[in-house]
Amino acid sequence: MLQTIVHYGIHFLLPLIFALLFFRNQWKLAFIIMICTMLIDADHLLATPMFDPNRCSINFHPLHSYYAICAYVLLSIIKKTRILGIGCIIHILADYVDCLMMT
Repeated sequence: MLQTIVHYGIHFLLPLIFALLFFRNQWKLAFIIMICTMLIDADHLLATPMFDPNRCSINFHPLHSYYAICAYVLLSIIKKTRILGIGCIIHILADYVDCLMMT
């Protein structure tokens, strides 16, 4: 239960906090874009089984790989893709916290 609260808290509250603090003039758009980065979970459709509560997503699914994470960091550096990159990094952070809480 706690793991679920922490996971979804990071997924929804952290993007809201980032949007309000760092993208004040366009916080609504920034928040929506960061929430849309949850679409990177579509790579779970490639796994068998699709959902395994005991599996760490980090470096298991293609969009959660270390290569993808490097791309997300690069996206966050470039001004035009910064919001998207930050959203992806927050998503990966939420999944990483899940991995930590599993052990």
